[in-house]
Amino acid sequence: MLKVENLTKVFPDGTVALKDVSFEVEDGEFLAVIGLSGSGKSTLLRCINRLHDPTSGRVVWNDKDVTAAKGRDLRRIRRQIGMIFQQFNLVNRSSVMTNVLAGRLGYASPMASLFGQFSADDRNRALAALDRVGIADKADNRADQLSGGQQQRVAIARTLMQEPQLLLADEPVASLDPVLAHSILRYLELLNRQDEITVLCSLHFLDLVHRYATRVIGMKDGEVVFDGKPEELTAQRFEEVYGEEAEMVSVGGNFS
Repeated sequence: MLKVENLTKVFPDGTVALKDVSFEVEDGEFLAVIGLSGSGKSTLLRCINRLHDPTSGRVVWNDKDVTAAKGRDLRRIRRQIGMIFQQFNLVNRSSVMTNVLAGRLGYASPMASLFGQFSADDRNRALAALDRVGIADKADNRADQLSGGQQQRVAIARTLMQEPQLLLADEPVASLDPVLAHSILRYLELLNRQDEITVLCSLHFLDLVHRYATRVIGMKDGEVVFDGKPEELTAQRFEEVYGEEAEMVSVGGNFS
């Protein structure tokens, strides 16, 4: 179980990104996080795995205090928490295989990590991960030779190398067209259902929220203003999340 307790994040310039945010996520949920740009969605996900250090509050994952963890303990926790980004975060000039193997660095010795030395088992694991997302034939291609949808699949395969129990997806389909967006989210759905990986995913499109999420958290100005099932996101609750932007977003179906 993931517990977020009274989480607050204030950046050095005084920007308050999160204000006393609290919620729990049961194992196996597919939680969509929605809200306008600047509502705190990305900051929330990045505080969960300590890409950002929260100003106050706690994140507890499987009874371990992530916010208090340091050094080796933090690295062990991060092995279990995969992260997928909007811009893929691949090394463009490296091969697809090299990018996927990077997901195994948390398990490698420091010397092996330094020189990129991986076992035959890790390479077989990487090929299996690529096969699972349908691009094993691209293993030797440079990452920048792939389409956006293919690059995001490489990012998913890289995350699979961590053997994660929790997957954080920070606007993973925002830069993709609707067909590719569904393709990527179907892979996340399979991981959620078949591998029982808990998923927290910030999304921009209403139809995607209704199609894939089992639960929704709506954020506004750094606070949680909605927490419920997708079908409970009524027009009134929708307006609470989006304010005067609600009509435009509802008509367009776009959570941007």
